[in-house]
Amino acid sequence: MAKIKTTRVKIRAEAVCGITDITPLVREKISEIGFSEGNVTIFIGGSTGGVTTIEYEPGLGKDLPELFEKLIPSGKSYYHDKTWGDGNGFSHLRSALLGPSLTVPFENGKLLLGTWQQIVVINFDNKPRTRDIIVQIIGV
Repeated sequence: MAKIKTTRVKIRAEAVCGITDITPLVREKISEIGFSEGNVTIFIGGSTGGVTTIEYEPGLGKDLPELFEKLIPSGKSYYHDKTWGDGNGFSHLRSALLGPSLTVPFENGKLLLGTWQQIVVINFDNKPRTRDIIVQIIGV
């Protein structure tokens, strides 16, 4: 019978597409809980962050923010900015585009990621943030 374990961690993230590799943290949580196989869901609390996988290397660390800047420019005025005056309308839109969660299967206690694939959290907000990350593991 499968069990569910939920843990929370905090990470400090840089502003405007601050990318943080949390793969080691997720591996550690799976190891601590001791499940051999199942799924792990990583969820970022807040409406200006996202979770995905990339090859976490310096080139993509520059390419990904450039992509988001082209798709949803930070220098543009958004209706959200007019409503709240906080200048982070672009952050909310980028977050909505990427999404707040990711599910990854694991087997024999090991994440089933590709060779060059890491789990990353992205802070889209216009200032550094401490982000709450929820790691929920379903397995046996």
